[in-house]
Amino acid sequence: MSEVHSGGCQCGAVRFQASKLGRPSICHCRMCQKQFGSFFGAFVTADQAHLTWTRGQPMLYRSSAKVKRGFCGKCGTPLTYQHPNGVELAIGAFDHPERFEPQIQVNHHQRLPWIDQLFEKPAYSSPAMEEFFASIESFQHPDHDTTQWPPEDDQ
Repeated sequence: MSEVHSGGCQCGAVRFQASKLGRPSICHCRMCQKQFGSFFGAFVTADQAHLTWTRGQPMLYRSSAKVKRGFCGKCGTPLTYQHPNGVELAIGAFDHPERFEPQIQVNHHQRLPWIDQLFEKPAYSSPAMEEFFASIESFQHPDHDTTQWPPEDDQ
């Protein structure tokens, strides 16, 4: 994956560009669950020599003696998993996360006990719910690079 991919946090304070990406994965460890506030963390390995922070820098939290986790200091979006062998970028932080289908699961033995049946659950929608979501005006950064954020009229 030598194509240049961009991404960043929800508020737009931190943006990056990366190429020479490796294998996408999901991690079921408890630290990844806590970092993402979710069922697992989804990452793709990045070559640090081909990773550029184009706006801002992630804040770092040392989650263990060997790992630092990067996030936006303004909105809290999880961005990185930094370990002695390199860095991994959060798949959800990319402008096009659909390009990074996870190829492996790590710490599979730590997965939540119901995760294997998760997508067997029924999908739910209602006209009221659809109307509510359609009415939301998003303040989140768009899924592409911008020369200025927030726009001048929002400051």
